[in-house]
Amino acid sequence: MTDVEAARPVDGVGRIEAAFAAHGKRAALMPYLMGGYPSLDVSRAACAAAADAGADLIELGVPFSDPLADGPVIHAAGTEALAIGVRPDDVLAVCAAVAGRVPVVLMTYANIVLAHGADVYADRAAAAGAAGLIVPDLPQEEAGAVRAACDAAGIALVPLIAPSSTAERVAEVGANARGFVYAVSLAGTTGERAELPAELPRLVERARAATTVPVAVGFGISTPEQAAAVGEVADGVIVGSRIVRAAGEGGADAVGAVVAELAAALG
Repeated sequence: MTDVEAARPVDGVGRIEAAFAAHGKRAALMPYLMGGYPSLDVSRAACAAAADAGADLIELGVPFSDPLADGPVIHAAGTEALAIGVRPDDVLAVCAAVAGRVPVVLMTYANIVLAHGADVYADRAAAAGAAGLIVPDLPQEEAGAVRAACDAAGIALVPLIAPSSTAERVAEVGANARGFVYAVSLAGTTGERAELPAELPRLVERARAATTVPVAVGFGISTPEQAAAVGEVADGVIVGSRIVRAAGEGGADAVGAVVAELAAALG
């Protein structure tokens, strides 16, 4: 470790960096859970179960009424969470309950961030122990203020690229990336898929050529076999709908069992 590295404050960006460096698997495993689903108590327990079972980071969703990136399973979970009264502050409390164990990256939408004010939301997320934010509907060209707020709060604004991203967009995203680059494996919304897209290795290759941070892949990954395949080409594997479905069907125990299977496949 260099003197500069030793002096670096352990902020959210540093915790993400450390998680990707020290996971000990083929790739870091990042399960996605919907905050407050199917209840706040189960949500907290499911996050703890995921950490126990081998999650290296956790992506924690903030329920939103118009979640353009969410497929049917995650959309339904968010709708149910909103129906029982879960609000952004409740999700921050879930984050705080597990953030001491693994880095938590909040997946939220621009309206939630901007309604609070970017500086206020970033500060509150950091105070809850969040390591970063993913805001899928925040255009790259409009992300400057939110990125600056996250930088000031010591958390990462994680950018996304997709198969349709141009070379210019990938270069811009890579240059501005904090924490990691989220590579969306396919066009459309989240959800379980039977097969991974054939062009996925090329997408990861394009992202890696444009950035110095890790590249994690999400959307469409649900089975241990798919996770292992993604782990061969990417630095991180994000699994959402399968984990959320487990939370709804069997609570924390089911989440732990699924995460353990995925972690074993990446071991």
